[in-house]
Amino acid sequence: MVANIFFGSNEVSRNTLLKSIINPYNKEVVSQYPICTKEDTLEVLTIVQKASIDTKASKLSQRISWLEDVAKKLEENLEDIAKTLCDEVGKPITFARVEVQRCIETVKLSCHAMINLNGHTINTDAMPSGVKTTAYYTRVPVGVVACITPFNFPLNLVAHKIAPALVSGNAVVLKPTPEAPLTAYKFAKLFIESKYAIKDALSVVYGDVEVGSTLVASQIPRVLSFTGSVTVGNIITKTAGIKKVALELGGNAATYIDSSADIQKAAARCTFGAFINSGQVCISLQRIYVNESVYEEFAKAMKTQTEKLKVGSPYDDTTFVGPLINEESLNRAISWCQSAIDEGAICITGNKNENLNFYPTVMTEVTDNMKIVCEEVFAPIVSLVKVKNYDEAITKMNNSPYGLQFSIFTNNLQQTQKFIEEADCGGVIINDIPTLRFDIQPYGGTKLSGIGKEGPSFAIEEFTEIKSVVICN
Repeated sequence: MVANIFFGSNEVSRNTLLKSIINPYNKEVVSQYPICTKEDTLEVLTIVQKASIDTKASKLSQRISWLEDVAKKLEENLEDIAKTLCDEVGKPITFARVEVQRCIETVKLSCHAMINLNGHTINTDAMPSGVKTTAYYTRVPVGVVACITPFNFPLNLVAHKIAPALVSGNAVVLKPTPEAPLTAYKFAKLFIESKYAIKDALSVVYGDVEVGSTLVASQIPRVLSFTGSVTVGNIITKTAGIKKVALELGGNAATYIDSSADIQKAAARCTFGAFINSGQVCISLQRIYVNESVYEEFAKAMKTQTEKLKVGSPYDDTTFVGPLINEESLNRAISWCQSAIDEGAICITGNKNENLNFYPTVMTEVTDNMKIVCEEVFAPIVSLVKVKNYDEAITKMNNSPYGLQFSIFTNNLQQTQKFIEEADCGGVIINDIPTLRFDIQPYGGTKLSGIGKEGPSFAIEEFTEIKSVVICN
């Protein structure tokens, strides 16, 4: 099926320059999309710029009804959209269904967040130089928001951008991941065909560097929201010009297993956090620092839990680990594991592949400068590191250019308090994996992991501006 372009409310079919999407598991062509040009992108930007006048003037009640209608249609089409996710990116069908359900919740949460968005009254006579007036500030839409999204959650991460942007009164240009055009098309179609839709408020363009660079360089978008690599994020910050930029970039998530922790529970949760979505998650657990007194017990439990996971067809309800997205990802996983082994690391399970299925891999005897430890691997590989105590663990955890989410497993309250204060990252989790994310929470990192926050309430703040008002008597 061809995922056509949306130029505003018009679906544009093109029969030339089509690119095919190959299912990463069975190698079948599952969708096609037209490759857009710079000219296409400029045309779309002009359309949404005009539409932003109407979106700004629209009633909040209409925008809420719009998103509620989309959420309802998502519920009705859950199985079809989950199947499309499975087809395009090889996400195991069980987790594809979870992503659709999370997307529904994200859309609904965006409505609730907008209802609760408030301004604030200001006492202008608080200082001797002031006089008493009626003063307050309110939040208003920025106008046009450009959204660029990745392959690993090609539905819910789209929702985290376009739902808050639209409900807060903006017009949106979406450039979805090239790996899942049909998923984005079906989602966008629900918005565009809704009886509550604001005409031309949402456009979709497909492509890669040419489309992305055109969106970034244009002065029409007032906010650019991007989820992807640090490399691209760095380019964006240098070329975006005067606009707000929200970046959710890479991670190298870590946890500490204290001697006081429930080792079996920690191993089970760490196995889940390291290998869910084949490790293709920004907050995938990649580094596990284990207190030396429980290291052997934890390693054994981790190996046992990992070998229980089913690797195979994403269409099987019992599959936990499906294929990696492409050959490049597979080759990186193979190369980095072999490099670590050459440098002295030991693989206690995994490190084999069948086509694009890379088996969940647990590495020990690693060092801090190995790629599988210090860089984002984005594959089902996790490293166990023996440490003497919490202080050594937190030092190693923080010694990373990334700071998205960290966690700790401990029953020591004082240690918990220290960790909350000392972890140099955007989010901390106590007694669970750093891969834990609730869509309602603020989400975003420090250092190279990004700028700004996602989560509907926090995204709405990114997509609006403060307008200060003073009414003099």
